[in-house]
Amino acid sequence: MDLFESLKNKINGKNIKIVFPEGQEPRIIGAAVRLKADQILEPVLLGQQAEIEKAAKDNGFHIENLTVIDPTAYSKVKFDEMVAAFVERRKGKASEEQAREILQDPNYFGTMLVYMKQVDGMVSGIVHSTGETVRPALQIIKTKPGVSRTSGAFIMQRGREEERYLFSDCAININPNAQELAEIAVQSGKTAELFDIEPKVALLSFSTKGSAKSPEVQKVAEATKIAQELAPEMEIDGELQFDASYVPSVAAQKAPGSTVAGHATVFVFPELQSGNIGYKIAQRFGGFEAIGPILQGLNQPVSDLSRGANEEDVYKLAIITAAQSLL
Repeated sequence: MDLFESLKNKINGKNIKIVFPEGQEPRIIGAAVRLKADQILEPVLLGQQAEIEKAAKDNGFHIENLTVIDPTAYSKVKFDEMVAAFVERRKGKASEEQAREILQDPNYFGTMLVYMKQVDGMVSGIVHSTGETVRPALQIIKTKPGVSRTSGAFIMQRGREEERYLFSDCAININPNAQELAEIAVQSGKTAELFDIEPKVALLSFSTKGSAKSPEVQKVAEATKIAQELAPEMEIDGELQFDASYVPSVAAQKAPGSTVAGHATVFVFPELQSGNIGYKIAQRFGGFEAIGPILQGLNQPVSDLSRGANEEDVYKLAIITAAQSLL
């Protein structure tokens, strides 16, 4: 089954609500109209009602059936509750007065709707930077127990469901240490399962099983051991060169006996530079569709769009975010 058909089946009938803080953006409005019409999920647009209505009219969209929350016209009682919840969550890092100012930011306002379970997830980033989208999530929603930081994965798909893999971290952590890399590996395996990918997790390096010696190689080898201890039920191996992780004949020579080598479906890069380069090479040279980034490790899902995203990207990432809310 096609990836998105599978995800739609998973979220169908669950009445999942996804908030879009950039509600006045035509690409957001177009995707929200489609999501509503397809009865996949319940989109919630954030922004001033008049601005959203004008943007919709100018672009030929009809939004009569969409839920719009205008923060400038939000109920005083509800906003006071939000301010109190924010102050409590930040534990002395923000006064009530500061909270009222911070919550004028649509990403903070949207994140609080997620935290307070008014909605199930958030999609932003089409006009905001990654930092502006992710920072509120890290401060308010925070990471799951046992996860020290979030990470960004891409589903790499070619020819619909024929070839589907997961690459991470390709978006967030510049140079994770061994513990962090191990957590990224485990989270990536769990993310893969959500997208119907049987997780066989390879921690990548320029070395296979000690063929080279360096601190960089040692980090990946150590991360592999930690990841195997964190998730003994998951197939995880490293350190592996890419060819050893992907090509069975190479794996037989370089890593005989490994259940991951030659059959990997989840590829964990040792740091952001190689991860970002790797997924873009696969996308541009290999003809793979890169779906993401998908933020992993948060208690509740928040997704970061590229500022170059189109309406289709928004539509797909909203479906992914909704599916993540079921984990």
